[in-house]
Amino acid sequence: MYIRTTLAAAMTAVVLLTAAGCAVTRGQETVGAYVDDTTITTRVKARFVENTYVDASSIRVETLNGTVMLSGFAKSLTEKNSAEGLARGVPGVKAIKNEIAIRP
Repeated sequence: MYIRTTLAAAMTAVVLLTAAGCAVTRGQETVGAYVDDTTITTRVKARFVENTYVDASSIRVETLNGTVMLSGFAKSLTEKNSAEGLARGVPGVKAIKNEIAIRP
């Protein structure tokens, strides 16, 4: 009984230690890439908030390996293009996928 309990505890410890090392998700290769993507997303959102032409609450921003995905709704083509332009100006952005729909 003691051996079985010890073996179960050892197996549990191995599983927990291995799972804890898998904190990086969504396809990033390193923790640094995840931090970079988070920084880019934050900077893009901050630019949206500071800008008077873009409704920051209507546009979602996601970043994966330097590619920024914009989604949500804009009131005009000008707002959609402004959002893309603001995102392009953020350091570290490699590409933009602008999936913002125009809804008057």
